Amino acid sequence: MPNLNYRHLRYFRAVALEGSLTRAAQHLNLSQSALSAQIQTLERQLGHALFDRVGRRLELTEAGRIALEYANTVFEAGHELLGTLQGRRSGAIQRVAVGALTTLSRNFQMGFLRPLIGRHDVALTLRSGTLPALIADLEAHALDVVLATGPADRAWGHALVSHLLSQQPVSLVGRPAPGQTPLRFPDDLAGLPVLLPGRDSDMRAAFDRALEQAGITPLVLAEVDDMAMLRLLARDSGVLALVPPIVVRDELASGVLVERCRLPDVTETFYAIVQQRRFPNPLIADLLAQAKHA
Repeated sequence: MPNLNYRHLRYFRAVALEGSLTRAAQHLNLSQSALSAQIQTLERQLGHALFDRVGRRLELTEAGRIALEYANTVFEAGHELLGTLQGRRSGAIQRVAVGALTTLSRNFQMGFLRPLIGRHDVALTLRSGTLPALIADLEAHALDVVLATGPADRAWGHALVSHLLSQQPVSLVGRPAPGQTPLRFPDDLAGLPVLLPGRDSDMRAAFDRALEQAGITPLVLAEVDDMAMLRLLARDSGVLALVPPIVVRDELASGVLVERCRLPDVTETFYAIVQQRRFPNPLIADLLAQAKHA
């Protein structure tokens, strides 16, 4: 393949940033037809279409997004060259964008991301939100991976792959007290105040089924979707909370909270959802491999 033309990359980058041949041509002081010809030449060299036309706007294809990342790297390298000659050095930056459910355990997220934390050659973007919104960003290539408590729904498409990273036990935790004895589940929960995850949670559904079968009704003081808030309430209120121990790992280690009982046959699952791509982010493959062997 012939050497890439630096000018072609510059023209491509301008169109990618503007989303329009017309605006990019005006910015570059070129005719639209000349700019279009340069982009077509680059596409022929790369062997891939770089843009899709959506209405009046040009949107990057997957190959186009990869090309833009490399183009940005090329131009950053030019700035780095100047900096190096002036006595300043910096390494190439790899980018990774991770989405996570708003309600997902922060401790689990930190465990997954720990291999990247503190790396000066990695620019890490973290985004939280609802699963539909995060999946939409994943499919738009705005995210490289989505962390969730369940696999992707098949209705969302076959291009999504769900990797099971961990299955965590679920426990009732609370503050320690003198003379405290282990709880018998579910017998001792009759009329006992508890803090529970929201009803959309799989572990909440399993908890409710077990108590319903036993004919026991606890006193539900709060239903909390956010695991970070549930952790704070368990720590500060003195009321039992239903959580995976990983959520309150630090509190259990310090003795602020204790595990009163572990629910039999109930687990919380953690998944990494990725999209099948011709050009996957290599950092994600490394994270998945390390998480599965942790």
